[in-house]
Amino acid sequence: MKKIHQLLLLLLLFLFHSATIHAQDVIPENFEQWIIDGIEQWDIPGMAIAVVKNDEVILAEGYGIRNLNDPQPVDADTQFGVASISKHMTASSLAILVDEGLISWHDPVTKHIPWFELSDPWATANVTIHDLLTHQVGVGRLLGNRLQFMSNSSREEMLYQMRYHEFEEPFRSDYVYSNVMYTLAGEIVPAVTGQSWDDFMMERFFEPMEMTRTNTSVDDLDEDSNMAWPHQYIEGEVVNIPLRNWDVSSPAGGVNSTANDMAKWMIKQLNNGSYNGHQYISGQSLTDIQTPKISRGASSVDAPKNSYGYGYNITDYRRYRMISHGGASDGMNTTYMLVPEIGLGIIVMTNVFTTFREAIARTVIDHNLNSTDRDWNEIYFNAYTNRYNSVRSLREEFESTRIPHTTPTHSLKDYTGIYYNDLYQNAEIRLENDKLTLSIFDDENLTGNLEHWHHNTFRIHWNNPGMREEFISFDMNLYGEIDQLKIRYALRPLLIQVGAYPTDFYRDVVYQRIQ
Repeated sequence: MKKIHQLLLLLLLFLFHSATIHAQDVIPENFEQWIIDGIEQWDIPGMAIAVVKNDEVILAEGYGIRNLNDPQPVDADTQFGVASISKHMTASSLAILVDEGLISWHDPVTKHIPWFELSDPWATANVTIHDLLTHQVGVGRLLGNRLQFMSNSSREEMLYQMRYHEFEEPFRSDYVYSNVMYTLAGEIVPAVTGQSWDDFMMERFFEPMEMTRTNTSVDDLDEDSNMAWPHQYIEGEVVNIPLRNWDVSSPAGGVNSTANDMAKWMIKQLNNGSYNGHQYISGQSLTDIQTPKISRGASSVDAPKNSYGYGYNITDYRRYRMISHGGASDGMNTTYMLVPEIGLGIIVMTNVFTTFREAIARTVIDHNLNSTDRDWNEIYFNAYTNRYNSVRSLREEFESTRIPHTTPTHSLKDYTGIYYNDLYQNAEIRLENDKLTLSIFDDENLTGNLEHWHHNTFRIHWNNPGMREEFISFDMNLYGEIDQLKIRYALRPLLIQVGAYPTDFYRDVVYQRIQ
């Protein structure tokens, strides 16, 4: 009996030693200290990382704190919003319907959602599920990642509004990234099954895979508060910002998950659609999701080939195929990368915007490819510092164009009223405590104060600091009355750490006064 115990002990020691060697093969030496040093260098509150290889979880760990206002430690079960990582999850939900013969990738959307309309009748009749998943519709961002579009409305109500949306590019002519079209893709699920996309994801993936801390709504986040809180770098410091509900667009970016749960999801993605002996989607459908569908411009990082599948960017990296996606919503930022040929997957989830997450992922990948020629942290940190200084200078240059000593053409009361746009609905201007305020979509969470800029132009300071600022201007009719306003929505800031402006990607939305 003593000999058997000795043999068991030796076996356990061998297995432990083998696992340690395996982990060291996958994770660089002194990795944890490097992460801790990077968190301090980049001023990151908290982070969670999962690494898998060949169907094994090599690392699932948390670093830093969940919330600056309540500094509890992040662990492998801390929930983060993974934002647009949700997109290939939505594609996976549709893959089940393909496998069951209920839909095909090339079905017209109106076959399943007859009431849906785009502003172009021919596009309405011909737009397919494939078009939605490859960002080929030509209908792009509505308000960017900082602002929500019709957040108090149902998904159906939001999608109804697309009949008023002008095309950014002609239908199927170019890649136009669109959260709202991915929301539409998610709505194929209830149209076909009668079950909400959220319940379908829970029943067909999260529950059977024992992803017990993964959900599709902030309303379902952990009651014991083991969740990361969003932060942003604003006016020189990282600060806590409000947590907002993204349910109206969850199929595009509303999933919340953890390092432990995402490790399971990555194993399924790397194992031909199978996890723990169960086939969740067919190998053919997984291949469809991970296969290039459209060509895109070359990436800036070792990617002579760059394409998009269904919710995945697909690139070459050091002669290997890499499939990936990023995620950003409010103060949550995620990097997700898979290298299928070597069975490697990594996800890095943070509760502030930085590119250290990219440095981490590429450092782990390089280690597994026996490449040590680049210090990715130095590369990304220097690039960020240079970018910050450049964009900060552009902001100061723009602000220097502000014309001093001007006044509005009318009394402030004359600007008050309700203004309307077919797509964007109501914008209401009120006078409160001798200051103008703005509310959009009749949503108390989308309100801000107006600071006079010059003439009839004002700067909007949104009450939620994470939404930053926009510009609004007022126009007069022939009788000298204020009859319309125009908001310049920054759809993609040059660098959010500097602010919503400067931006080279915006939309000017004109609202007509209706009362």
